[in-house]
Amino acid sequence: MIWIIILGVLAVLGFTGIRIVRPTHRMLIETLGKYSRTATAGFNWVIPVIQSTSYVNITEQMVDVPPQTIQTSDKLNMTVDAVVYYKVGDVKAAEYNVDGHKHQLTSLARTTLRAVMGKMSLTQCIQERNEINSAVEKILDKETDAYGVKVLRVEVQRIEPPGDVQEAMNEVVKAEQAKIAAKDTATALETEADGQKRASIKKAEGISDGKRIVADGEAYRIKTVNESAEKYFKGNAQKLKNLEVTQASLENNSKIILTEKGINPQLIIGELPLKKK
Repeated sequence: MIWIIILGVLAVLGFTGIRIVRPTHRMLIETLGKYSRTATAGFNWVIPVIQSTSYVNITEQMVDVPPQTIQTSDKLNMTVDAVVYYKVGDVKAAEYNVDGHKHQLTSLARTTLRAVMGKMSLTQCIQERNEINSAVEKILDKETDAYGVKVLRVEVQRIEPPGDVQEAMNEVVKAEQAKIAAKDTATALETEADGQKRASIKKAEGISDGKRIVADGEAYRIKTVNESAEKYFKGNAQKLKNLEVTQASLENNSKIILTEKGINPQLIIGELPLKKK
């Protein structure tokens, strides 16, 4: 009977000591309050009562940095909040080197944001958000290395300047947009005018070329006619001239002399009276 009771107690203790660790966690085992070992994923067994356990998440986690007021280098206050993504690399250090690594990381992120953004103007803070993220990430990763936390990235979510400053910045943005729009309109008009100018030039060049082609054709025609006249009508023209002179002499009752070569106007010697019938 006693053996049955002993076996029953051992069975209960055996089942009580079973620990199943998920892949997303690691388990710290302490024996009588002293660190013993770190258990990995899978089946693990601990001695009930004598050994105690605690779980640490090793996946990527996020802490939200609450909104805070930060004064910039140009003495303007702005409201800033951010988020920090991190991962526990050293489970033992994250558990024993700091009292709550998540709370510690949040406080450190707030302080670092004030230190980094306090050295910048409001305009720089708004325009250089990526540089702020990188600078804060670098500082946090160095500071958290002592308690086994690896900072993966930092993202500044909101930068809210004072209301009057925001209105002034909006007016500046509107003015810049209006300036860009006016410049684009001027460029478009200039392009259109340049196109019309080029079209007019091309049209004038076309008209000039057409006139030149017509003139060249007319000159060629005249040249061809002159060459043809010189070649084929030179003798006939001389005869035609003699006939015209003869006709003029007859009309003036002048005397003419006939030669073997025809009428020679140069041998006209006087008037030849016409006989009446």
